[in-house]
Amino acid sequence: MLTMIAKRMMLAIPSIIGVIIVTFLLTRVLPGDTAAYFAGPAASAQAVEEVRKKLGLDQPIPVQFASYVANLARGDLGASLTTGRPVVTELAARLPASAELTLAALILSLLIAVPLGILAAMRNDSWIDHFTRIFTTAGVSLPVFFTGLLFVYVFYFLLGWAPAPLGRLDVFHSPPPEWTGFFLIDSLVSREWETFRAALAQLALPTITLAVFSLAPIARITRASMLTVLASDFVRTARAAGLSGGTVVMRYAFRNALLPVITTLGMVFSFLLGANVLVEKVFAWPGVGSYAVEALLASDYAPVQGFVLVMAILYVLVNLAIDLLYGVVDPRMKVEG
Repeated sequence: MLTMIAKRMMLAIPSIIGVIIVTFLLTRVLPGDTAAYFAGPAASAQAVEEVRKKLGLDQPIPVQFASYVANLARGDLGASLTTGRPVVTELAARLPASAELTLAALILSLLIAVPLGILAAMRNDSWIDHFTRIFTTAGVSLPVFFTGLLFVYVFYFLLGWAPAPLGRLDVFHSPPPEWTGFFLIDSLVSREWETFRAALAQLALPTITLAVFSLAPIARITRASMLTVLASDFVRTARAAGLSGGTVVMRYAFRNALLPVITTLGMVFSFLLGANVLVEKVFAWPGVGSYAVEALLASDYAPVQGFVLVMAILYVLVNLAIDLLYGVVDPRMKVEG
């Protein structure tokens, strides 16, 4: 097990290095002049040059990159020019908000998409199958920011069922004592039930928005995989042996159809990381996505580079977890690995 983890991590190192190089170069060729932005619109050319020299932007690109890599090796992602705080501190403070939203959306989409996919496969070409196709197609076709704005308009503005989309908690509640950074878990640990209800209410709409977006690939791959397994010989043998339908479907068919679903989870997670940026802006969610967008608009390089690097590392860790989950679901995968 440890050998397999070490091999996966070694294979991920070139990808991380590539992300560092590409992100650094892209931030240097994006439109906008960082020195001119922070010097101010009324600054003279001399003042802009002084700011550029102070930020080290007057150095050649290879020199800037060498300095960035040297700082990165010490765990220093630089400081945000907008806030003046270290990027590591900012990302550590905001990452739990993004992680809570992403995990909640992934869990909700699994709870809905997997049963839908199983039912659609068991009732192939029935109304349930057609409903699943229409529902998942509509969810993935609508832009995630449009879905979020639509939910806000209907459930907050028209019906008044949802709280104002203004972050993780409304103005009447204070954050719970920090244990994990996840407000739902921290409020439960601290037994602050009102804070838990408030955090859950704020989390509901952005979670549903992301879950609707991620339903389609999970439901579709579950349906396709189940159709293949249900048509196999061992399932027909199990039914001929007199086993109940529930036992055949859940114990034999679904377990053998699970590997493609687990593979899809890695792709869905990457989709959610991208969609998170837009959802956080719509719901004023204080996560790393909104932090990166604000830094990008200000031509603030360090937060953008730190954000992309953290997302790349998270993606590597998720794929490692999926590889480990393969061995749990199918021991043959563990032996082959």
